Amino acid sequence: MRIGLLAGVSLATLFATGAANAQTTTAAAAELDVLIVTGTRTTGLRAIDSPAPIQVLDETALQRVAQSDLIQAIAQNIPSFNAQAFGGDAANLTLSAKLRGLSPNHALVLINGKRRHGTSNLAVLGGPFQGGATADLNFIPLGAVSHIEVLQDGAAAQYGTDAIAGVINIILKDAPDGGSIVLSGGKYMDGGGLTGDVTANLGITPIDGAYLNLTLESRWHDHTFRGDVDPRVLNTPFNTASTSRLSRYPQIANAADYPYMNQIAGDAEYRLNIFSFNAGYEISDNLEVYSFGTYGVKYGAAFENYRVPNLVVGKDGTVPRPFGFSPKMALEETDYAMSAGIKGVIADTWNWDLSTTYGRDEIGINVLNSFNRSLYIDTSTATTPGYSPSDFHAGDFMASQWTTTLDVSREYDVGMAQPLNMAFGAEYRREEYEIKPGDPASRYKEGSQSYPGFALTDAGAHSRENWAIYANGALSPIEALKLDAAIRYEHFSDFGETTVVKGTARYDFNDAFAVRGTASTGFRAPTLAESFYSATNVSPTAAFVQLPPNSAAARLVGIDGLDPEKSTNFSGGFVAHPGGGVTITFDAYQITVEDRIVGSGSLFGSGGALNLAAVRDAILANGNVLDPTVTQTGITIFTNGLDTRTRGAEMVLTASSDFADYGAVQWSLTANYNATKVTKIAAPPAQLAGASLFSPTTIANLEDASPKYRFVAGALWTWDKLSVNLRQALYGPSSGLTSRTGAVYYKTKIDATFITDLEVSYKVTDQIKLAVGANNLFNTYPDRVNQQLRDEYFQTNNSAHVTQYPTFSPFGINGGYYYSKLSFTC
Repeated sequence: MRIGLLAGVSLATLFATGAANAQTTTAAAAELDVLIVTGTRTTGLRAIDSPAPIQVLDETALQRVAQSDLIQAIAQNIPSFNAQAFGGDAANLTLSAKLRGLSPNHALVLINGKRRHGTSNLAVLGGPFQGGATADLNFIPLGAVSHIEVLQDGAAAQYGTDAIAGVINIILKDAPDGGSIVLSGGKYMDGGGLTGDVTANLGITPIDGAYLNLTLESRWHDHTFRGDVDPRVLNTPFNTASTSRLSRYPQIANAADYPYMNQIAGDAEYRLNIFSFNAGYEISDNLEVYSFGTYGVKYGAAFENYRVPNLVVGKDGTVPRPFGFSPKMALEETDYAMSAGIKGVIADTWNWDLSTTYGRDEIGINVLNSFNRSLYIDTSTATTPGYSPSDFHAGDFMASQWTTTLDVSREYDVGMAQPLNMAFGAEYRREEYEIKPGDPASRYKEGSQSYPGFALTDAGAHSRENWAIYANGALSPIEALKLDAAIRYEHFSDFGETTVVKGTARYDFNDAFAVRGTASTGFRAPTLAESFYSATNVSPTAAFVQLPPNSAAARLVGIDGLDPEKSTNFSGGFVAHPGGGVTITFDAYQITVEDRIVGSGSLFGSGGALNLAAVRDAILANGNVLDPTVTQTGITIFTNGLDTRTRGAEMVLTASSDFADYGAVQWSLTANYNATKVTKIAAPPAQLAGASLFSPTTIANLEDASPKYRFVAGALWTWDKLSVNLRQALYGPSSGLTSRTGAVYYKTKIDATFITDLEVSYKVTDQIKLAVGANNLFNTYPDRVNQQLRDEYFQTNNSAHVTQYPTFSPFGINGGYYYSKLSFTC
């Protein structure tokens, strides 16, 4: 059954009231009856009867956004789902999202109920999304999605120990006929970001009793630039010197982009081609085979920091790049997954499902328009210029996951209001992660500028196995009371065993009011990338080694691997139908995480307010050679050591109005409040005495960098062939702390901000629809980076001055995006 949308939020997700006879419109009543498969092992459970909060986004809701980007489609409809707008280095090529204010790694992604593999592109640099290596949703075509069920509740005991913040279950289309083609395009008001998308979906019946649904999508997106001038190239004094910066290389004034030489502050460009299929065949009334999968290839390129001309000068005095150079990091990615299974019913009582899923993500990292400074100098002589390639292959990432599951369930008549439903299951999972080294030129001495190639000491292949069994029981002792309990045992080959539990209850006082609550525990083993990722991160003035926690070098600074995270999750709320077609849901929650895995702050070996010998020793032990021209060196590392407490609340209100000859309006108001507090900070190891593993920046990234609240008010007016969808969002305040040396920290604040989205569509015929719209209609930008910090960057000739808008902005740094869409359906 198709799931409907009320002004951007599905009424079906209003989760649960027993009011099957609520006074709603015919369409809304149908939406309330939608069956869900997430958060329950009970067959045929409706969203309105769920004891846990389930939000459902149907195809219409997902399509009513500007770009056909699945992450943005979810984020614009679910206030507790925050999407990353900008990332540093490779993270700008693989943006992620997080649920209920936790890490991206705390939300589990399922496709048709089966676990999705994660990306191999770990988000390394600091920020609220640091450490993310979860599934890349952009490799799932938006046109292939029937609907999405978002379980906003701890579900580790049901689906796996890492489902701490919730579960995102993407249900693919299974229509055996019909199809659609959607053409869309748009760009930002202030330039850049030209985007185009072509999506085609087709359902066919290859043989009787079978279905095959196919989707193909091609999408491209161009660079944007929202940066300021680069102080290194201005005709102004450098510090107190009488000579100007520009006098050292005056030819730059003739460059095309002068003085905006540094293009790093903006979107990456990308080209994405993805394919999906969903197929099934009923062998008999009690037996079905099925398969589904995705395949995608992506090319992305992001500007890195500009390098000035005199960075590279040969022994003969030759300057090979008289205008300097702007390196790009380029990604070539292949991502694929396939599931196959068989399910059925035995003796009309036992439901069973046996499946296996394999997913893999491979990324090649290239550095374009760059230079290896030392290689050029070392190959030059007093009379001849040297040599360095312009393009480098910096190395490769690979992550794979193979999961096999068996799920069995049966109902027992035990004399209660409803039968007892018992479910049992087992799972085997193998994960692999690998880094391959860069080409010799990319890793010669300090390596290619902007992104050094992965060294031989960075490279390595790692794996883990996991076994799990679970049991789940659901019963209703009386008609008004629903109880659900689950227990799960897991064993990791590298972290031992754990047992997690969950209990859920719901009580309907009458048709108009119900209360519900849950309690659960969780256990998240570190991802293999968090444990073993190793690289050198550089800027024009700094070089920091990302030490792998599982290394001999890490032990020199007192870190001996990572420990698992442990969590507890409590939530409680109500669902109300006060009448007149109004539905209200409210849920409050608390999630505590012990030994949370977080990236450290910058630990300096040189150039900082506090410089540590142990840091310098660890860099040498890890085999890294750093750029001799930089003024700051050090390390960063993923480590345990923080406990956090996240408290929040979610509310959804929907209503509908019928204006007879003037159409109807469906109203919605959704809200999320979320606050994370660091409750414990472990003492630093003896090797780092006097320093802290977690800088004020690290703490601020957890506590303040995401909005404290978000409200979204929506109105969807439909009148004959015309529809208008208006969405008004209010993002709460957010802030971050930044320091150049670790001595003085500056706060950058983004005040509470309204963002307006609007789409107007018209059905030209029954098969053709035209839509035009805008995300961020009034071209609103976030507040700028702290001016005192930017002044310090300017006075110290630091390239970071070009970043004028904070990268943690929840609504991006590009301003308004305007688009049009043309849809054909059959």
